[in-house]
Amino acid sequence: MGELNSLLNSWVLIGQGIIGSLGTLAFVCAFVWRVVAPNPHSAMEAQRWLGRIAVGTLGVELAGLLTHVLLAAVPHSLG
Repeated sequence: MGELNSLLNSWVLIGQGIIGSLGTLAFVCAFVWRVVAPNPHSAMEAQRWLGRIAVGTLGVELAGLLTHVLLAAVPHSLG
């Protein structure tokens, strides 16, 4: 069980790091587009994307937390 736990922990951390980096890059790009948007419709669409990116990033963090909670709930007698 310890090997599985460490494998899942490492994959969760890698996934969170990748999604966090991509989410940050997307957030910065959407924010810059919102600031320099040529028309109000583009600015409003960029603002919607900012919300989607923030919710997606929080979803990844919660999925990682759920993985840790589920692994902690597995009885040690199974491992």
